[in-house]
Amino acid sequence: MRLQKYLAHAGVASRRAAEELIVRGQVRVNGKVVRELGTSVEERDNVAVDGKIVRLPTKHTYIVLHKPLGVVTTMRDPEGRRTVGDLLPKGLPRIVPVGRLDYDTSGVLLLTNDGELAHVLTHPRFGVEKTYRAVVKGKLSAGELDRLRRGMHVETFRASGAQVKVVASPPDRTVLDITIHEGRNRQVRRMLEAVGHPVRELRRLRFGPIALGALAPGRTRPATARELVRLRELVR
Repeated sequence: MRLQKYLAHAGVASRRAAEELIVRGQVRVNGKVVRELGTSVEERDNVAVDGKIVRLPTKHTYIVLHKPLGVVTTMRDPEGRRTVGDLLPKGLPRIVPVGRLDYDTSGVLLLTNDGELAHVLTHPRFGVEKTYRAVVKGKLSAGELDRLRRGMHVETFRASGAQVKVVASPPDRTVLDITIHEGRNRQVRRMLEAVGHPVRELRRLRFGPIALGALAPGRTRPATARELVRLRELVR
């Protein structure tokens, strides 16, 4: 197994983040620093990150969190801000967030030590759907909604067409549900700004088969049996 995949399976970080740890020299295999991404390891090898031994889990854990506003999507923060790790129940095995939600975005977040699943859920190639409830300034015209649905250029990339449903349209704002497949950095905010309607509030309602439902901000729950079946279907 490649070293970055081993680290992802062990729940240390996503595969991409694990590659960064390796390149920075933070990973040792059998006592030696390894910086080459193609390095292969076996289960009997001694793998350590920043001096701490890393082992493959014997059982995977899947926790669903309603991330509140003002919380960082990391397990630790050097600036001392509140993190999603602070919201987890005690006694859980080592798990990490799957993807990210911005500091000023709330909603459903999955944390797990299943690195292969995390890779599938976050890699653009697999096109896992993400649905957001957005409250934006002003009313969107038919032409602006069409731009969002057809796809559009946003700064340095082209966003694919989104599914858009207007939920409510009070006098000074619009509430809409928008579903995307890519999940680039602040993509929903950037798309809506590009059509002239800055986001006032943003909450993720669904991530793949995981729905936020009635889960209160800051609370967690285990993934349901039905959700786990659908998650495992993604990695087949």
